[in-house]
Parts: sequence; C-alpha cells; structure tokens
Amino acid sequence: MKNERLLAGAILALAVQSAVAGPSADEARLLATLKRAYPATTFTSVAASEVPGIYEVWMGPNVAFVSPKNPRYFIMGRLLDAKTATDITGPKLARAQAARPAVDTADSTDRPIDIAKLPLQDALKVVHGSGARTLYAFSDPSCSFCRRLEPELAKLQDVTVYTFLLPFQGRQLPQAILCSTDPAKSWQAVMLNADTSGLNSQADCPTALDRNLQLARQLGVNGTPTMFYADGTRTTGYVPGTEVERRIAAAAAVGSPVATSKAITQEKAP
Repeated sequence: MKNERLLAGAILALAVQSAVAGPSADEARLLATLKRAYPATTFTSVAASEVPGIYEVWMGPNVAFVSPKNPRYFIMGRLLDAKTATDITGPKLARAQAARPAVDTADSTDRPIDIAKLPLQDALKVVHGSGARTLYAFSDPSCSFCRRLEPELAKLQDVTVYTFLLPFQGRQLPQAILCSTDPAKSWQAVMLNADTSGLNSQADCPTALDRNLQLARQLGVNGTPTMFYADGTRTTGYVPGTEVERRIAAAAAVGSPVATSKAITQEKAP
C-alpha cells in the first residue's frame, strides 16, 4: 500500500511538472526572434503545432502559423486534420476569445476620449448611406477578429466609418493597402472578399502607420479591433453588429461628453 501511494505521488508530481513546464528552447528562441523583428506586434506565446517544424504564434486572441526557418511569413487561418475532419485550431481560438472581454474592456479608470482630436486625415473613410452618424475603428487587416467584424460594419445604415490601420501583425499588408490607388476600396476588398489582387506586395510610399501606432498608444489601444463611438466611449474585440448599432445610436443621442462639457463651461462664463 505504501509503495502504491509513493508511485501515485510520483506520477502526480510528474503531471504537475509537465503542466507548469515553460516553453521549450526552440519555442522561446522563436518568440524572442519575432519580438525583435516586429516590435510593434504584441506576441504572447509560441507553441509547437501538430505539424513538425511549424509553430503556433499567438498574438492575444489571434494565431498565425510560422516556420522558424523563415519567420518573415505568417500563415493565417486554421489547422485542420483532414483524416478526422477535425478543426484543431477552432477550439483554441474560442478559448482565447472567451478569455478576454468581448464587448467592453473599459474599467472605471477609463474616460471617454475627445473624438474631435482624432486625426481623421490618417484614417480610411467609408460612408454607408447618408453617413450622418460616425464610428471610429482601429483595425489590422491580418487580424482574424477584424475580418470577422468588417462584414458587420458593412451592414450599418447611415454611418461614416473612419478606420485607422495598425500593423500589429506585420506591416506588409496594411502598407500595401494604404499605398494602393484607392486605399478605402482596397481595404473593403481585402476585408470583405479576401481580395488582394489590386495590391502591390512591394508597395513603398509614405503612410500613416507609424502615426497610427503612436495614436493607439496614446489612447490605450492594445488590440484590434477597437472601436470608438461619437460619445468617446469604446469597445474592444469582436462586437456583433446589433451591439455596434445600439452603441452608435446611444452615442448619437447623447453626443460627445467632451463637447457637452465645453458648451456648459462657455454658457456659464461671464
């Protein structure tokens, strides 16, 4: 009996040790390489995938597949087991998304921003209907949740959407979009139809990407998509279209709290 208890204890110790074990040397090396190569991207972890020589690279709730032999190239999508018809990546993405607030991550210390100070000249402008209402988005074309959100935004009525592109997951694609002949049209083609045929992968022109990164840091935008409404409040992460519409309508009814505060101050001034 004593030997059985000792054996059980040893097995449990091994299981615990395995569970808390850190990344392997190869995983840690690839993570360090990626952080050096792409300092604007927040890499959270690297793990060996089911495919030998290919690693899962996690950026918050987003994942890419990368070979350490040439980490310049990211494969975005899901890993499927064709033999069993199993989506291997899907459950992991669901768990990653569930681990973060899906709608509104603002805590009690957050304050509405002054929408009037946003440099709209650095944003892509897409008008739906009359465009009478406004929405301000920070998005990355390589972000899977951004691609999931964009069709929802395309359904909005009478809204002008200003989108600040961010290169959190690499500069090549957002750079190519901004350097295209019609950046707003190229953005919609990529996000709604996965159509990159009109882009030049070697595009090199002055863009707002660095300014957008600085703006994101100033506003505390640490992930995409992040959206700001006319009242200066925000939502972070994927938000269903019905909730976006509700927030837009509520913000339009209230108006900008910053502007309202200024108006009250001017009214009270002698």
